[in-house]
Amino acid sequence: MPQASIFFGPVTIQEINTTQIIDGQMARHLGIEMTEVGLDYMTARMPVDYRTIQRIGILHGGASLALAETVGSIAASYCVDRNSFYIVGQEINANHIRPVKSGFVYATATPLHLGKSSQVWDIRIKNEEGKLTCVSRFTVAVLKKAGVMAGL
Repeated sequence: MPQASIFFGPVTIQEINTTQIIDGQMARHLGIEMTEVGLDYMTARMPVDYRTIQRIGILHGGASLALAETVGSIAASYCVDRNSFYIVGQEINANHIRPVKSGFVYATATPLHLGKSSQVWDIRIKNEEGKLTCVSRFTVAVLKKAGVMAGL
């Protein structure tokens, strides 16, 4: 029996990269782009370059968190009816496992919990060789948009 998607309605990489990652926002400035959407995960990539490294020439931990929060937020937002609800980040943490000096890093967000009022996401960041570089857990609140009645 085929697995159903966790996402509310159809979602494409092109839609995300043109309507969710837009000019003037951090994700676009850092070069983040969505690369894959599965039935229960999303993956984005970010370059390791002058925008995302720290003073000693390795990927900045804050850039890793920006990547994790970006892919987690986008994935979370597609798990609700976006006409009635929106999500906001509540907490994010990370463990940095190995440095990255160049190329791209890839963050894959998978849900640990998809509730009515909150979601918890596991985000794994890997380098181009597939080696784990960072592990993050991201929690969001699911909020009703103004004017939306309960139960509708």
